[in-house]
Amino acid sequence: MRDASGTQRRPARRAATATPSGARRADPRTLVRVVSVVMFVDTMLFAVIAPLLPGLAHELHLSKASAGLLTASYAIGMLVAALPCGVLAARVGPRPTMCAGLVLLAASTAAFGLLHDAVALNLARIAEGAAGACSWGGGLAWIADETPVDRRGAFIGYATAAAIAGSLFGPVIGTVAIATGRAPLFVGLAVVVLAVIVPVWRIPSTHRRSTQGLRSVLAACRRPAVIIAIWLMGLPAIGSGAINVLGPLRLHRLGAPAAAIGATFLIGAALATVIAAVAGRLSDRRGRLAPLRLGLASAAVVLVCFTVPADAGWLAVVIILASGALGLFWAPAMAMLSDAAEATGLEQGLAAALSNVAWAGGQVIGAGGGGAAAKHGGDGLPMAIIAGLCAATLLGLLATPRILGRRQARGRPPVTAG
Repeated sequence: MRDASGTQRRPARRAATATPSGARRADPRTLVRVVSVVMFVDTMLFAVIAPLLPGLAHELHLSKASAGLLTASYAIGMLVAALPCGVLAARVGPRPTMCAGLVLLAASTAAFGLLHDAVALNLARIAEGAAGACSWGGGLAWIADETPVDRRGAFIGYATAAAIAGSLFGPVIGTVAIATGRAPLFVGLAVVVLAVIVPVWRIPSTHRRSTQGLRSVLAACRRPAVIIAIWLMGLPAIGSGAINVLGPLRLHRLGAPAAAIGATFLIGAALATVIAAVAGRLSDRRGRLAPLRLGLASAAVVLVCFTVPADAGWLAVVIILASGALGLFWAPAMAMLSDAAEATGLEQGLAAALSNVAWAGGQVIGAGGGGAAAKHGGDGLPMAIIAGLCAATLLGLLATPRILGRRQARGRPPVTAG
């Protein structure tokens, strides 16, 4: 933005002010901090399964496919609940949607600590995924609605970095649960989740009730820009889903103890946290496609190397590098989908629901399908397939600017519909 003299001016920071209708607007930075806390807690509880998985597989006599199902149950819950939660966020607003998700997350977290049956644990994880659909759907819609468009990638990047940081602590919590037992730890965490509702409810919201629903989503999904953004959300989810299942099991088979498995995913998440924040800012400055192309190239190379190491230490290095490569995707792809929704007039709550559908669908395919494929063709088969998809997508992005239009390809949303 330039003033009359042509001097570049930075966009003014929006404070907590009143809108023309009298509604008080949230300060963007405060909003992003609170949403980030919710996403941190949610992904922490999602990632807790990694160090617990070998022990649960032994205790419950789970095959690779069954272990993959347990890991994928969270994503299944999110996949089923994503669109209904998106409609809820559009109709009643992101704030009550996030609070409902936190209540459900607290209940399912306590259940996961108290139950000792494979079917029951799968159901608890499915409920956690449904809670995540509310939290993510409401949170991403809230950020997109209340923050400046030219900072969208950065703000989504900060929230995504917080979510990945939550996955830093998930393996730590899982490792602690091995020593203390699941019940007392997870019941205590459920109380913490309920406490997070308080700061969420205190944030003002300017949401206006919308009548958009599934028909609007289907209409938006006919747009090439929306389809491309959904795929770029789903592909890294396929990769991370496969790694979350096969990584712990392969490390365990190579002799790594539970603490080492937890440390591997901890370091990988730390790297991805930093990269996600940087990728969000980069997508605002250089366009959404720049970090995405780098992520595709890096992931294709690293995933092919998954079965090369015969030592647990070197395999841990591969897993950490893969986490970093996948961290390049999240913020730019989410921002791209938000841009595309704005261009088509789709409510941001429904755009966030599409992000959840893409992520959850990818996790189900990567965790469930990856475990099943590894059972029949070895761990290298699913990783080679995912690496091939990354390489093919990278080649396809060479034509993407002509499909997206110059403004979206550079990270600038086109004129809003209507």
